[in-house]
Amino acid sequence: MTNRLTTAQPSGAPRRWGSPAVVTLAAVAALTALTVGTAARPARQAVEATAPREAGEPIMAIVSIKSQQVTFYDADGWILRAPVSTGTTGRETPAGVFAVVEKDKDHHSTMYDDAWMPNMQRITWNGIALHGGPLPGYAASHGCVRMPYDFAERLFDRTWIGMRVIISPIDAAPVEFTHPALFVPKAQAVAAAPARADTAAREAEDAAQAADEAKRVASTAAHEATSLNGSLRKLEQLKARTAAELAYADRALAAARTDQAKTKAEELKQKIAPKAEEAQTQFDTAKADAKSKLEAAAAAKDAAKAAATRKADTAKLALAAKLALEPVSVYISRATRMLYVRRNTHKAWADGGEVFDSTIEVPVTIRDPDRPIGTHIFTAMARNDTGLRWSVVTIDNGDDAKDALDRITIPQDVLDRIAPTAVPRSSIIVSDEPLSKETNYRTEFVAVLSNQPQGGFITRKPTTEVPVASGDDGGLFGLFFQRSWDPQASNVQPANPHAGAMRQRGLRYPDGQYARPVQQQGWGWQ
Repeated sequence: MTNRLTTAQPSGAPRRWGSPAVVTLAAVAALTALTVGTAARPARQAVEATAPREAGEPIMAIVSIKSQQVTFYDADGWILRAPVSTGTTGRETPAGVFAVVEKDKDHHSTMYDDAWMPNMQRITWNGIALHGGPLPGYAASHGCVRMPYDFAERLFDRTWIGMRVIISPIDAAPVEFTHPALFVPKAQAVAAAPARADTAAREAEDAAQAADEAKRVASTAAHEATSLNGSLRKLEQLKARTAAELAYADRALAAARTDQAKTKAEELKQKIAPKAEEAQTQFDTAKADAKSKLEAAAAAKDAAKAAATRKADTAKLALAAKLALEPVSVYISRATRMLYVRRNTHKAWADGGEVFDSTIEVPVTIRDPDRPIGTHIFTAMARNDTGLRWSVVTIDNGDDAKDALDRITIPQDVLDRIAPTAVPRSSIIVSDEPLSKETNYRTEFVAVLSNQPQGGFITRKPTTEVPVASGDDGGLFGLFFQRSWDPQASNVQPANPHAGAMRQRGLRYPDGQYARPVQQQGWGWQ
């Protein structure tokens, strides 16, 4: 196993943006010896800088806790640098992998006396964010990453929800990287994806309209059948009453002993008989009509069910086709031996975030699963002649990046679903860590390095109002995408198969049911 913190390409010299090509074993030893006190004292004073070229769209930001510096990268290298102040001793900024989940131009803290945090870019829902603030030249925040006020303002409109933010305990930078396990898109599939998405969207819209119409027809038929049943009951009562009156007249006629009594009984029978006959005819006609209407109502109900199923199926296909146009992010955890996939749906949530699709969460095979693998972030920086040009950022020691990928077998059906249409900004994250409990349907991935101080993260109130990362059961997120959902809805309920996982996480739902959280053992949750 190569004991170093950066990884070159399997062949040839690495291209590295803005940092030395190799971190030596001595540097690794120095990193291991770091204490919270030394982390608060950077080796050099970072300065604000802009690359001497036209900048593209930022793809990732890397915060170095060691150097108290943030660097933003586009497809061709670094574009912006600035000094920062991360968390102080006891309230350290967590090192790990994050993404922008919310932006607020004029944010005021709800935790610290309405403190002004301008140009805030949230990376966890429990309060860790990048924002403008005072920079004394050393770590001084309560866990957030403070940037220069003017830098944060200039940057604010250039970033996007879902942009990767890497917080590293060391100086880290992307290195060009190739490996057979990285996604290789198919040009034909990429070219066909927009038309496929449009077609699927139209089919889903047509199916939705058909389902609404079928539901209306079924509702009308059911109402008519119900109304007809009421009329049928009244006719049945009329038939029974006239039949009873006719029977009474027959008995009276049979019992008559005088001519006068017989005449009176015959007059009564002649008067009642036509009514009884008419009541019988009306009842028989209504009964036949009711049978026809009931059969029609049942058929309409079945048609509505079929239309609803088609609506759900086409909506699912339309979502999959739409997501194929989006960058895909994959997280592979050695702790849980699970593979998670996220794509931004761009559906707004009521609290300001966006919803991330999470329908793919599957077990993954990792060779030598008890041996550390490190934390490596592989990112598709741009298209090239072979498909995509990739980089890697390593922030936690273990295997080097190549060996880490060599140890993982991604299920072929997962590759078939996401690789053919993979686009720039797609990523694969490999880590020893489980997903943090801050990962939920409004985030991409949040993973925190458990071997680094994280006081500014663990001292904050966790996000428990919503379902969080399933960790070891691999399916809680999918609850929100196996049914129709509405960001404004307040009645989303968990499916029974995941009740145990929810009890372990202390999740609370609108019905008021919740359970006490259970402390995770082993790798646990941050």
